[in-house]
Amino acid sequence: MALNIETIHAARERIAPYIVTTPLLRLHNLDSYLGCQVYAKAECMQITGAFKLRGAMNKALSLTPAQLARGIVAASSGNHGRGIAYAAKLLEAKATIVMPRTSPHVKVDAIRALGAEVLQCETSERFRIADQVCAERGATMVPPFNDEDIMAGQGTIGLEVIEQCADLDAIVVPVSGGGLLGGVATAIKAVSPRMRVYGAEPAALPRYHASLAAGLPVTVEQKKSIADALVAQTPGEICFPYVAANTDGFAAVEDEFLLKGMRLLLTEGKLLAEPSACIGIGAVLQRLISVQPKDKVCFLISGGNVGLEQLRMLEDVRL
Repeated sequence: MALNIETIHAARERIAPYIVTTPLLRLHNLDSYLGCQVYAKAECMQITGAFKLRGAMNKALSLTPAQLARGIVAASSGNHGRGIAYAAKLLEAKATIVMPRTSPHVKVDAIRALGAEVLQCETSERFRIADQVCAERGATMVPPFNDEDIMAGQGTIGLEVIEQCADLDAIVVPVSGGGLLGGVATAIKAVSPRMRVYGAEPAALPRYHASLAAGLPVTVEQKKSIADALVAQTPGEICFPYVAANTDGFAAVEDEFLLKGMRLLLTEGKLLAEPSACIGIGAVLQRLISVQPKDKVCFLISGGNVGLEQLRMLEDVRL
């Protein structure tokens, strides 16, 4: 299946009964800090607390009854796993989620509460172990990003954003493997090609900076970042061409500015989001993306699954 505006529209129709249209919030209090007119696409208010439900639901609904009966397996740092667990529960399928040992407890507990089995391992081992579980059980793998059904589901966010504010000048999207950015960028460039689309990734894991420079997916060293939802070492080989064709720039954000973005969004924007979701705000605070006071800039707030231990990290953060 190719990813295009038609398949994104089809995904929107398919998943509509299972998701909510999240609000696009005008956050006036952030304008003076970021130097632009600030909008937030609040996917932190999505069912399961993150955008991942869109792609997970679109993929799960494409599976046959026989595939569902054999179970679904996913490798996830948290939000994708929760989306898969939710979809599996609705469709009466068994879900097994392979997660890093470093995943926040709030994400692990939420997945278990939906009835899914959780297997934890080293971050770099999660895909290998998920493949092994599939082979042993005859289950179906639902990847977190490297799949066009997944990307089409995530791309429905782009359709909503344009409908909610047609004259936006730019959008900044968190990026890990590229499923979210690839889907959103494809949708937006098809409907509003003048709108600029930026990706924001952790400076500790600059997989898209390295890959775009090389012209093909490159694997970077696995390093720790506070952005626990953005831990992919390599762009998805399916995602990469869509991202390369439809984005206008990238920012590699230091954890310090990511936390500043999280604190700013919470204290001035009154919006609770997990660290990874605030990376776009961090990119502008770090002055990695150029904006003007007249620009209407949307920050895609990708998730809100944050624990108290992560909130405590903000106590010493200064804007």
